[in-house]
Parts: sequence; C-alpha cells; structure tokens
Amino acid sequence: MRVFNFAAGPSTLPLPVLEKAQKELLNFNNSGMSVIEMSHRGKVFMEVNSKAQALLRELMNIPENYSILFVQGGATNQFSAVPLNLLQKGKADYILTGNFAQKAYEEGCKYGDMAIAASSKEANYTYIPNMDEVKFRNDIDYVHFTYNNTIFGSRFTSLPKTDATLVSDLSSCILSEEIDVSKFGVIYAGAQKNIAPAGLTIVIVRKDLLGKAHEKCPVMLNYAIQDKNDSMYNTPPCFPIYMSMLVFEWLKELGGVKAMQKINEEKANMLYDFIDNSSFYKNNVNKKDRSLMNVPFLTPSDELNDKFVKEATANGLVSLKGHRIVGGMRASIYNAMPIEGVKALIDFMKKFELENK
Repeated sequence: MRVFNFAAGPSTLPLPVLEKAQKELLNFNNSGMSVIEMSHRGKVFMEVNSKAQALLRELMNIPENYSILFVQGGATNQFSAVPLNLLQKGKADYILTGNFAQKAYEEGCKYGDMAIAASSKEANYTYIPNMDEVKFRNDIDYVHFTYNNTIFGSRFTSLPKTDATLVSDLSSCILSEEIDVSKFGVIYAGAQKNIAPAGLTIVIVRKDLLGKAHEKCPVMLNYAIQDKNDSMYNTPPCFPIYMSMLVFEWLKELGGVKAMQKINEEKANMLYDFIDNSSFYKNNVNKKDRSLMNVPFLTPSDELNDKFVKEATANGLVSLKGHRIVGGMRASIYNAMPIEGVKALIDFMKKFELENK
C-alpha cells in the first residue's frame, strides 16, 4: 500500500509518472535497454534531454534569450556558482528569509562584497520583508533571494524592486505557480522537491550573463561551458533528467502551471483554513507570506508533536516531522501531492485533536 508522503525532499512523485517509468524501465523506447544504462551521448538519450528542455521552456514560458542547464550538485552548488559567474563589480545584496538563504549569503561572502539588504531572522523567519521598503546598494551585480522557504514555510509574493539582476532559488516551488522568467537573470532549483529524484539541478540563465565567469571558476560551475556543451560536458544525471521529462509531460497534460497553481492554492487554503480555525494547531507564518508548498504547524506541546508524528505515520501519513530548526510538523504538499492526501491529513488532524485536547 502506498502512503501519503509529505517529505520536503526527496519528495513524492506523481503516481502516473512512477507507473510509466516502471513500465519503461527494462526497455525504453524500444532500445532494448533501460534509460539508466544507455550512453548519455547516444541518440535515444539526447532526445530525452532535448524534450525535457523543450517541455520546461514551454511550461515556464522561458524566453529564447535564456539557456536551460541540467547540472549536478544541488542548489548548494549554485550558492558558489552564482557569484563565480555573475560578479563583475564584486558586490551583491542578499535577502535572508530562511536557512538556505543564509547559507547562500555565507557562501557568497567568500567571493565578494556581500551585504544583507533585508532579513526576517529576528522573527525566526516567520515573514517576508516588505519589498517596497527594502533598499539596495548602488552598483551591485545582483540581488539574491530564496523564493520559497522550505523549512519555515514562507514565500515571496512580490519581487525585489531593483534594476540589478535578480537571482532566485526556486528549489521548493518551481512549477507550482506562474512566474515571469523575464524578470530574473538566473533561476536555479534542485529537482528533488517538486520535479524528480535527487541528483538534478536546473539552472535558467539569461544568455547575456554567460561568458563572464571568474578565471578560477571550476569548470563544472561555469554556466557558459555547460551551455556550450548542452549540459553534456560530463555525464549528466540521466535518470533524473528522464524522470523530469515524464513529470513535465504529466504537468502539461494537467493543463500546465496555471492549472497546477489553482490546485496548489486549493490544497494550501484547505489546510491553512483548518489550522486557523483550530484552537489546538497553529501556524506562525505571516498569513500573506505563507507558502503554497510547505506548511509547518504545531500542537500545544513537544510531547504532542512527537505523538502526532508517530500516530500519523501509523496511519499512512509519513514524513511529517518538522525540520530540527523549527520543530513541530511540516506538510510538504508539492505538485504531486493529491488533494486526497491533504484531506486525509486534515481528517487525521481532527481525530488527533479530539483525542488529545
């Protein structure tokens, strides 16, 4: 029996995608072998790579003056790749709204003059700073922010107001809601939260930003080299790319990102409404900044939190334990989490509340 998996990543994948991958695993596209066995430079896999890129471009409406890179190393590698590729004046501003934003800033500080333009750390990252009030320095190369905060359950609903290049980590919200890619210079995302198994990182970079990497930039972090080689400079993460292609096909069949956003808003509103109308559970995130993807919540005590996670697991609702930094519970309700999963969670929450008040 399959459970409802609320893990923050690696996370749940669409059942139709898993079933298709299972069916094709031994003999992909009549090649007589699995997609995980074949050469990444062979015609069959090159078609997979190209189709995945084309589908992503279509789904996100990515303009032609942007390159799509399929690389490795997770978003964490991009904390270094961004400054190594973009710093020309040697300065950048960061907005700190969570643990990963903090890590990106700390890594960036190794390569240039980095400043914190705004932060919500003093309130344990329970809100997003008002973008109308944030001031950025002059002559900076870029502004970096984490669009959705996986651990703390918040998200940006408006973009930083600056003429500088915008760079954003979309690891836990890519393809969950419509965004205007043309507003960004670089978007990057680890695929293991909302797209595919761990191992693939997607980088979307405006082409005029290519070819400016620091002379000591490692070859694997150099956007221009990855772009020139169509992400095939070395052996890429073939299976996650293939799985991404299947997920992109699934999402297109559903009606694309616009349709997916509507479903995600329905799921999130359903769960937040229940929490807000309960005297037993609470969510500490500023309401207008709440994530559509990651919903942290608490019961009245740590003991009840532990009991909740244990009993939820026994009832087929797994991976609800909150991050160690925050505690409590966290329901990651990514694109692949069906509405039925959220309804099942709410039903269990009602039962648990009645039994433990």
